[in-house]
Amino acid sequence: MTESERARPPHRSGGSQRARRTRSHGAALLLVAAGALLAWALPRWERHLPATGLSFDASTAQATLAAIAGGMITLAGFVVTAITLVVQTVQSMSPRLVAALGHFSRYLVLFGLLIGTALFALVALSHVRGDSVPRVTVTVAVGLVLVDAVTVLYLLASLRHAVTGGGLARAVGERLRTVIDQAYPVGAAACAEPGEPSGGAPLVHDGPPAVIFAVDERRLTRLAARHNVRVRLLHGVGSFVGTGTPVVSVDAHGTVPARLGGRVSACVRHGPSRTVEQDPAYGFRLLADIAIRSLSPAVNDPTTAVQALDQIEDALLRLAGRPLGPAWLLDRAGRPRVRCPGPDWPEFVSLALDETLLYGSSNPQVVRRLRALLDRLLAEVPDGRRAPVGERRAALDRMAAAALTDPLLHRVASRADARGLGATLPGGGFPGSRRGAGHPVCRGAGDS
Repeated sequence: MTESERARPPHRSGGSQRARRTRSHGAALLLVAAGALLAWALPRWERHLPATGLSFDASTAQATLAAIAGGMITLAGFVVTAITLVVQTVQSMSPRLVAALGHFSRYLVLFGLLIGTALFALVALSHVRGDSVPRVTVTVAVGLVLVDAVTVLYLLASLRHAVTGGGLARAVGERLRTVIDQAYPVGAAACAEPGEPSGGAPLVHDGPPAVIFAVDERRLTRLAARHNVRVRLLHGVGSFVGTGTPVVSVDAHGTVPARLGGRVSACVRHGPSRTVEQDPAYGFRLLADIAIRSLSPAVNDPTTAVQALDQIEDALLRLAGRPLGPAWLLDRAGRPRVRCPGPDWPEFVSLALDETLLYGSSNPQVVRRLRALLDRLLAEVPDGRRAPVGERRAALDRMAAAALTDPLLHRVASRADARGLGATLPGGGFPGSRRGAGHPVCRGAGDS
C-alpha cells in the first residue's frame, strides 16, 4: 500500500481547547456558588441534626470563620500571582505553549475552590448569633481549609516540573504520542482511491479568517454515510483559511442540498490558533520551538534543546513504521467516506529537525545529540524513508564542520551521544536500537 492510500476509522476527540476551557470555567463558578449555597443551607439542616463537630464558643467561631475567609482570599491572590509568573515563564519558551498545553485550567478550578471556601466562611459567619454556634458548619469550614491546603501544595509542586524547559517538552511529547496513536494507528488498512471528485462547487469558509483546529470526524463520517456521499477536506487541521476559501468538497450524485452542506461545514471547527489534539505536526512545531528558543544567545541553554530532541526522537520513531499522508475515514461498513489531508514522512522530518540543525550546528552538545538521533533513525526506519534522514545527517556533518573549526571542538562534536555531552554509549551513542552503529550510513566523517 502507498502512503496516500491509508484508511482508518474516525476517532473521538478528547475535546477541543474551547470545550476544556468552558468546563474549567463552569467548574470554578460551580465551586463558588456551591460554597455560598452550602453555607446558607447547612446551618438550617443542622437544627435537625445531633450536636456534633468542634466545640467553639461564639467569639471563637466568629474569629475562626473570619480568619478562614481572609486567609482564603489572600491565598487566591497568591495563586493568581503565581500563575501570572508561570505564564510569563512558559511564554519565554514559546508563546504558543500556554494555549496549546491548556496547562492552567486546573488552577482556575483551584481559584474557584479557594473563593468558594471564603464565601462559605463569610456566609456561615452570618449564622453565628449570640450563643448560637452552628458546630457542623464551623467543622466543615475547617475541613475545607485542609482540602484547600492539600490541593494548593499538590498543584504548586506540579508547577516545579511544568515551568522547566524539560517539563514542557515532556508535556508536549506526552500529548503528541497520544495524537500520533489516534491519527496514525498501527496497522492501518489499505484503501483504494474511490475515484475522481464529482458534484457541486466546494463549500467555502464564510466566517472571518481563522485556523482549522479540529474536525468532528465521527459526525462527519456519519453524515457522509447517511447521505451516501464522500467528503474531501481541502485543507488539513492546522491550516489557515481566509474568508471565501474553499474548505470542503462533497462528492455526490447531483447538487449537494444546502442543509447537508451546512452540516458538513459545521463539522470543521475554526478558531484563532492551532491545537495539538488532531494536529501532530503542531506538536513537532512546539518541540522545535522549545529547542531553538533554548539555543538563542539570550537563553543559551543547550541542555533544554537536548531534552526537546529526546521527545522529537521518540515521536519520529513512532511515526517511522506507520502509513502517513492523507487518510480516508471509514464508516461502520468499512467504506471510505471522508478524505483528510496529512503530512508525509519528509515533511515531519523537516519540521522536527531542520531549524535545530540550523541553530544548533555550532553547539557541540546539540550536535552530538543530533548525531545520535539521526543515527538511530537511519538504523530503524524502513528503507524507503532513509533518504530524508540521510540528507540531514550529511547536512549536520557539513554545518558542524563549518561552525566548529577548532580541532578540539570538532573532535568532541563528531561523536554521537544520546545525552549531549554525557558519557558516550558503546556502539554509536543511542540506547535501545535494534541495529548497531556499524550500519554503513550511521557513520559520519570523524566518527570513531
